[in-house]
Amino acid sequence: MESIFKTWKTNRNLYLEYFDKYTMEQLNKIPDGFSNNLIWNIGHIIVAQQALIYKSSNLPGYISKDLFELYKPGTKPTEQTSENEINELKNLLISLIEKTEIDFYNGKFVTFNERMTGTGFHLSLLNDAFHFNNYHEGLHLGLMMNIRKFL
Repeated sequence: MESIFKTWKTNRNLYLEYFDKYTMEQLNKIPDGFSNNLIWNIGHIIVAQQALIYKSSNLPGYISKDLFELYKPGTKPTEQTSENEINELKNLLISLIEKTEIDFYNGKFVTFNERMTGTGFHLSLLNDAFHFNNYHEGLHLGLMMNIRKFL
C-alpha cells in the first residue's frame, strides 16, 4: 500500500501545480475539440476516487452530493467553476489522501462491493480499486497535459 499511496500523492501534487500555473479563466476554458476543461478533470478525479474507494466500500466519503453530481462520470462542464469551488477542489486534492490513508490504516474499509468500471476494468478487491484509481488519475493527467497546449 505504501507504493500505491506514494504514486497517488505524486499524481495529486502534479494536479496541484495547475492551480499555480493557470488562471481561473484558463482552468475553465474548454478548447475547441474538447468536451471538458482543466478544472473539470480535477473535480472528476476527486469524485471518482470517492466513488471507487468509499462508495464501493459502503462508506459515505468526504464530499457533498452536489459536488459528486457535478463531476461524476458522464458529466461535462455546464458553467464556469467559481473561485470558491476551485479553492474547495484544491483543498480536497491533498486532504482526501490524508483522510483515506488514515481510514485505511485504521481498518475502516471492511467490505468492498465487486464492480466493473465504465471502461471495463473488473474490481474485485479494495486493492484493485486503489490501483485503478491511480491508473484513472494518470489518464486524466494526460488529458490535462493535452488541454493545456490549447489555452
